[in-house]
Amino acid sequence: MKKITQYIYVPVLLCILSACYKLEVPIKSELTPDVFPTDSAQFLSAAGPAYVALRGNISVEYFFMQTLTTDEAIFPARGGNWYNGAEFQQLHYHNWTRDHSNVTGNWTWMSTIIGTANQTLAILQKNVPEGSFKQQGLAEMRMVRALAYFMMMDNFGNVPIDTVNGDFTAKPNSSRAEVFTFIEREVKTCIPLLSGESGISTYGRPNKWMAYTLLAKMYLNAEVYTGTERNNDCISACDNVIKSGLYAVEPSATYLQMFYPNNGPQMKEFIFAIPFDPSWTNTFPFRGHNLHARYDIPRGLVAKYNLPFTPDAAVCTLPEYYVNFNDANDVRNRQWLTGLQYMNDGVTPATVTTTKQGYDKFYSGTDGAAPYTYQIDLKPEVTLRQDVASFDVGNDEIGWNMGYRNIKIFPDGTSLNRNQKNDIPYFRYSDIILMKAEAILRGGTSTSGETPLSLVNGLRAQRTTSAALSGVTLDDIYAERCREFAWEGWHRNDMIRFGKYEGKWGFKTDADINHRIFPIPTTALQLNPALKQNPGYQ
Repeated sequence: MKKITQYIYVPVLLCILSACYKLEVPIKSELTPDVFPTDSAQFLSAAGPAYVALRGNISVEYFFMQTLTTDEAIFPARGGNWYNGAEFQQLHYHNWTRDHSNVTGNWTWMSTIIGTANQTLAILQKNVPEGSFKQQGLAEMRMVRALAYFMMMDNFGNVPIDTVNGDFTAKPNSSRAEVFTFIEREVKTCIPLLSGESGISTYGRPNKWMAYTLLAKMYLNAEVYTGTERNNDCISACDNVIKSGLYAVEPSATYLQMFYPNNGPQMKEFIFAIPFDPSWTNTFPFRGHNLHARYDIPRGLVAKYNLPFTPDAAVCTLPEYYVNFNDANDVRNRQWLTGLQYMNDGVTPATVTTTKQGYDKFYSGTDGAAPYTYQIDLKPEVTLRQDVASFDVGNDEIGWNMGYRNIKIFPDGTSLNRNQKNDIPYFRYSDIILMKAEAILRGGTSTSGETPLSLVNGLRAQRTTSAALSGVTLDDIYAERCREFAWEGWHRNDMIRFGKYEGKWGFKTDADINHRIFPIPTTALQLNPALKQNPGYQ
């Protein structure tokens, strides 16, 4: 079961709205009275460009900002390959600037979602006749915009609020607390108008339960965003999702399947997911692609995963993060490639034939050009053995096999290019369970007889055959979140909330709390002179 709502995401089929790439640039429309939507399907098609924009950076550039800035992953250079002007080195060291490509690209991406949603709302609100589908469709579009504002607030802190299409006056930054209040008000206004259904009928679109999950995520982080804890509100939002009875924790047999190329609305944990398909076109200046296999799979495993290209195998985890995977009976261990590698039969060694110097560029023997075949052996440590200044581990097989690799977003062997059709889950039901447990531990009131221990053990019963925990602390919640949400883009958010973002890992020692948010990019400051740079940045 896959791609039920494909028409939402294909701009070639829509030809309704053209894109604006910055909030300050007007968007032209091809939506005329003779093609105004008259039913829910047509309305959804007219809203499609905002969903296309949402797909934009989520799988690559946004993932990098949430992951490479933490102990979860590192993207070193290998003999100059992937140095890329130090962009990945800067994310690791926390010394990015306002001109960093990910900073600029993600600000523009999130702004484009908001601008596209603003235009869509303005046109459809004014011109579409009233019908049962209209208010729900408008509420869904407001939720897409609210989600983009949440990402902006989480990443950039103090951002301008702009909800009026065609108003190009310079908007000053609103404080993070003001943006929080705006999003909360928007979501609460939308909830009564959103569908209460889940599954095929609402897949890839906001429903009531996605809205409550967004509120829960905001309330859990409220002290970070506003200075005031909202733990009981987080618990209440989680309870609304739990009491819906529409979602469940996937059992261990299907945990990994949630991230396969054929995932979709059949996954019981998916509260909100962003669909992908290699066949879809894209009118926006963003990737709109899922390229995980390109970055995650070792080059010598092309045949094992039936890939039509040679992956870069450039992104790996760090020992500081992998230490959380310390239970041999946990199904979540299987998302990692570690140690000696074998083909799919589990017996045949996965080998690479090169030369002795191709294997180790520092080999000093006289027979460096002699053929050398070895079994791929992934090591946990990442060492800048070629050059520390350029973040380089060396362009040889030793360098390319440094670091354990994550294959949770499982390679799509059916794709004819590097783009995968795995949908990206943004909100999962297991997050509801762990958010409620954490909010109670942080001082919230237990409800429905559920305790942090019962909630965590209930989740773990579907992940490991090891004995249940006898007690649970915030550190236990943190470790559980590391295991549960690896490679899903939440670790930066978690590290900040748990006070771990200023720690040391890998080669990073920076402890500046200003780096919990990113700078406003130069391009945005030039386009909008009313903006003020975030503290700690020039």
